[in-house]
Amino acid sequence: MTKQSHENDVAFIQALAELLNKNDLTEIAVVREYGEDDSLEVRVVKQATVVAAPAPVYAAPALAAPVAAAPAAAAAPAAAADADPANHPGAVTSPMVGTAYLAPEPGASAFVKVGDTVKEGQTLLIVEAMKTMNHIPAPKSGTVKRILVDDGSPVEYGAPLMIVE
Repeated sequence: MTKQSHENDVAFIQALAELLNKNDLTEIAVVREYGEDDSLEVRVVKQATVVAAPAPVYAAPALAAPVAAAPAAAAAPAAAADADPANHPGAVTSPMVGTAYLAPEPGASAFVKVGDTVKEGQTLLIVEAMKTMNHIPAPKSGTVKRILVDDGSPVEYGAPLMIVE
């Protein structure tokens, strides 16, 4: 890499960082192709100091647990399998701390509902973080089996949001 190319790359990265701040974005990723086997891949992420308050996230599942445990013992194997939805192979987890929204705006229809067939990349819900609406895409095509969050509920990084099989 020549010195001129290096200086151009640094200027390009600085311009991306300015664009990130100016447009109140949290992340930008770009691949710059120079030739057949020469490229620059840049990902600029705005780090934010977030003080996580796990109590609200854990309170909702704790309240739901007694209701799920109330049915007869025949439901016990299903309850054991659902004990930690984050371990489910079809779990879609939150990439950040924020607030989950199931619809694009208040009063609108939800992006998806249980039983819907989704395509890879289709928006499942939004996680708002620092006043930025982050669309959460389906990681694979399949059927929405469970929605694990309520509209407007707080979510933690890595928290299961939905199950898509």
